[in-house]
Amino acid sequence: MVEDELALFDKSINEFWNKFKSTVSDTSCQMVGLRETYKDSIKAFAEKLSVKLKEEERMVEMFLEYQNQICRQNKLIQEKKENLLKLIAEVKDKKQEVEALTANIQDLKEEYARKKETISTANKANEERLKRLQKSADLYKDRLGLEIRKIYGDKLQFIFTDIDPKHPDRPFMFSLCLNEARDYEVSDSAPHLECLAEFQEKVRQTNNFSAFLANVRKAFTALVYN
Repeated sequence: MVEDELALFDKSINEFWNKFKSTVSDTSCQMVGLRETYKDSIKAFAEKLSVKLKEEERMVEMFLEYQNQICRQNKLIQEKKENLLKLIAEVKDKKQEVEALTANIQDLKEEYARKKETISTANKANEERLKRLQKSADLYKDRLGLEIRKIYGDKLQFIFTDIDPKHPDRPFMFSLCLNEARDYEVSDSAPHLECLAEFQEKVRQTNNFSAFLANVRKAFTALVYN
């Protein structure tokens, strides 16, 4: 743009010079007029050139500002990209944690189901054993003077009578239950029998409950006669 202005200026000078040569013989008043015209042309060109230079400066400033904006935008985009990658990594980690937790929950459910089945089976077995004991109650009562009662804590209380000839209704008793290992556990004998622990161990080994009851009755009878 500046080169175009300079070419136009050269053209104006040439035209002025040609016009000056054609009018060189004119009067001095004409020379003064031409000089003033030349000064006005120079002044107008200088003003136009100044305006153009200011416009160029504004264009340069606008370009630099635009370039700075681009740099800031690129930096912001890079930061957002890094944050997004971090978020994706966190989501991936969370997904793995959820999968591991889901697997653990499934394992716990399966273990609970197995234990529930085991407990159910054990309870059924205990119920059957208690039913057999209860079913034998009448027989024991008739033959051994024995009454069986169900008391607190899923315990059975065994009460012997007809042991003391002087007091046939005098009760001789003990309590029995099944512990966590599903073994017989004897307690609370009245009167106290020192040999009760020995009888308990023997019935656990042999599972001969009738013999156990017979031995307990003999031990109570021995207390009376001794």
